[in-house]
Amino acid sequence: MEKISSFVTKNMALLVVAVAIIALVIPSSFKWVPPRIPMLLGVIMFGMGMTLRVEDFKEIFRRPRDVLIGLLAQFTIMPLLAYVLAKIFQLPPELAAGVILVGTCPGGTASNVMTYLAKGDLALSVSMSMASTIFAPIVTPLLTWLLAGAWVDVYFFDMMLSIVQVVIAPILLGIIVNNLFAYFVRRVVKFLPLVSIVAILLIVGGVVSVNADKILQTGLLVMLIVVLHNLCGYGLGFCAAKIFKMNVAKTKAISIEVGMQNSGLAVSLAMVHFSATAAIPGALFSVWHNISGSIAANYLAQKSNKLS
Repeated sequence: MEKISSFVTKNMALLVVAVAIIALVIPSSFKWVPPRIPMLLGVIMFGMGMTLRVEDFKEIFRRPRDVLIGLLAQFTIMPLLAYVLAKIFQLPPELAAGVILVGTCPGGTASNVMTYLAKGDLALSVSMSMASTIFAPIVTPLLTWLLAGAWVDVYFFDMMLSIVQVVIAPILLGIIVNNLFAYFVRRVVKFLPLVSIVAILLIVGGVVSVNADKILQTGLLVMLIVVLHNLCGYGLGFCAAKIFKMNVAKTKAISIEVGMQNSGLAVSLAMVHFSATAAIPGALFSVWHNISGSIAANYLAQKSNKLS
């Protein structure tokens, strides 16, 4: 199992692409997944919670300036980029809402892995992910309402409740389990990445399967927007950190944290509150940001000295 977990973790980007292709060619293979997407996201968040302890949250208060800068960058750059891209490319309402939803979501655990590989400030990355997730029940629905309200109806309180149910509650439960049954958790924690990756693969496959025809029609356009959104997020996150004169390790962390989103949450919210079509940007973002994140991490790891 450890070998399987290691293989899946190292080859996640390729597996995501493979699953997306299978779902596109044989949609029936994953059509059972969409109704279970909120549950799958809950499993991912529960796994994330099991890796955390109450003490981990103290890091947020030890370096409030760094975390605050990162949060402001994340919750301004990505949402505004999404809005501008949706306007420039004149997206239909459902796709526009989906792109904006990706932009307003908090950071995910993938960014922590990429920051570690990039030799960035991992503690800052984890703190930003935790802090953005804590604020997500308020900030994500509010920004979505402000930016996507021109295209679709956004129900603030319903979306807030969904985030609490599929993100906050599972994370809290995971933290409680970790603190009460630490010995058991230490024995199973090495398998958590495998469980989370399988859940992500199923989410991607599910969304692609129910949108196969629409992806074939609009996939290239949406993929272009997803790539621009992600890459501009990296670049502007990097610039934001440099403006505040952060060191190289912190700059890497903020750049990656801003550019990579919890696209699984975007997919889940889109499926519940908008439509399957609105989930396409989130699914494609899941495919792309694992590829770009790996490339960015390798590049940044080799450029430590030149970035200072």
